[in-house]
Amino acid sequence: MNRWLIPALLLALAACSPQSSSPSDPVARGERDFNGLGCVKCHAIGDNGHPWGPDLTMLGVRKSSDWIETGLKDPHAWNPKTVMPNFNLTDGTRADLVAYLSAQKGQAWKVKPWETAEAAAMPAADRGRIIFNAVGCVSCHAKDGYGGYPNNNVPGGLVNSLTKVTEGYSKDELHQKLKGGAIPIPDDSSKPAPMLVMPKWGDTLNEKEIAAVVEYLYTLNPKVAGAKPSKDDF
Repeated sequence: MNRWLIPALLLALAACSPQSSSPSDPVARGERDFNGLGCVKCHAIGDNGHPWGPDLTMLGVRKSSDWIETGLKDPHAWNPKTVMPNFNLTDGTRADLVAYLSAQKGQAWKVKPWETAEAAAMPAADRGRIIFNAVGCVSCHAKDGYGGYPNNNVPGGLVNSLTKVTEGYSKDELHQKLKGGAIPIPDDSSKPAPMLVMPKWGDTLNEKEIAAVVEYLYTLNPKVAGAKPSKDDF
């Protein structure tokens, strides 16, 4: 046998081994598993995937790693109505997915949906609706802001509706609330704090973008409060 053949075969086998083919970075492994498990069939991250389910491009901004872990471990324990299947993930795979999803803070977009030429020509309220949906406000407050999404240790166990914000906030007050974020007051101080909080959008969105969201929220009408979501939120 050619004396160079055996080393060449050994190198080829090493290249194909699971140890060498598995990325050392958990975020990279999580991206591999996200695609391999078919998550892209329901979820979009940037320009990759399908928008049947919630867009996850900014999941790391709006959801904590603990919440993502909880949702992946048993989706139906958090939201009994979700259509997301339980993949019965191993601890290692789940940890890698949490790392990948927690890292998603908008960098996957080549062009932000509200910065396209078409969006730029829209009225502020229409751009605000695009921002509301794209950054994931819709994933907690639901379509048209009618609320009803689960949260732990809050009154009624649900995220509040936004359909009556005009009754409680001036535009300036609402702008500052969005900019600075909000932490729900626990329903029971002896129990774990609510896992869903409103992030400080001022760390992610500029003043003009926040103002557009405010304009959109001011168009919401209580008459849609009883509407049903078009798809379950992750």
